[in-house]
Amino acid sequence: MTPSLIPSTLAPFLQEYDLAQLDPQTAAPLLIERTLQYGNRAELRWLFTQYPRQQIKDWLTRCGGERLPHPHLDFWQIVLEVGT
Repeated sequence: MTPSLIPSTLAPFLQEYDLAQLDPQTAAPLLIERTLQYGNRAELRWLFTQYPRQQIKDWLTRCGGERLPHPHLDFWQIVLEVGT
């Protein structure tokens, strides 16, 4: 298996997973959630390079209300211009 493209700095926020075994495409919902909630600038840059902005917006619309705490949800709704 090829080395994970997921930044190793996200490992503390994905402790229940083996990063080397996670496929960034199939694990997109998980990676979007954890990176929007915990990611630093470099990790967020990776996220927006890895996935189209529309995919992240779609995740926020579908799942953000249940998966992100309100300060994070509110912030990302403003940044991504998702209807509030």
